[in-house]
Amino acid sequence: MNSKLTFKSALSGLEYPINERVYGKTIRIPILNLIQQEHPEFDDHQCLSKAELNVYREQYISQFLQKEVGELSDMHKEVVKSIVHDTSFVSQVEEESDNRTIGQLVADKVAAFGGSWTFIISFFVFISIWIGSNVFIYLNKGFDPYPFILLNLILSCVAALQAPVIMMSQNRQEEKDRERAKKDYMINLKSELEIRMLNEKIDHLIMHQQQELIEIQNVQIEMMNDILDRIGK
Repeated sequence: MNSKLTFKSALSGLEYPINERVYGKTIRIPILNLIQQEHPEFDDHQCLSKAELNVYREQYISQFLQKEVGELSDMHKEVVKSIVHDTSFVSQVEEESDNRTIGQLVADKVAAFGGSWTFIISFFVFISIWIGSNVFIYLNKGFDPYPFILLNLILSCVAALQAPVIMMSQNRQEEKDRERAKKDYMINLKSELEIRMLNEKIDHLIMHQQQELIEIQNVQIEMMNDILDRIGK
């Protein structure tokens, strides 16, 4: 029966289910001040719906971000939208697809191989075989006698090509790290805002329970007064 009862919002004049009612005295002071800026006639004894209260909570969050940062950037708008629609940034980070180009893939492979012990050992073996074959097998009269001009040319070409490829890979990795740091910041920001909203919900729940207990006590007092009046009569 109680689920069919309704109340009229002091803000919009619309009717809502009774379980959606929120009294002004149960609202946190900053949000209540925000409501009273648009509706000066709203006081502690009037009520509004939870949906209307959520609208002002979102406004409160936006104003908080504007005050802290100075301007509501696209990142912060995305955080607020994520809170409203209950979406997760963590899943977005985990579900990132590998959209690297062929050049980026080659650069990453070259950088990974060039910075490994496999490359160092392989190159040391190659140089040892090159020098040993020219000095000991061909008696310094082979295809690249001492001072190994051809070997120096090969090493210079490898270094000249390897350095920019590794820099390409490092630049792409730095860009990826910046994007991940941005998402980490957004996750932390969302967590802070959700903690704030959770505190507000807990405060509202406590006040709502206290209000219900007071209403029950008032009903019991009225019932006792009725019984006393009947006995007195």
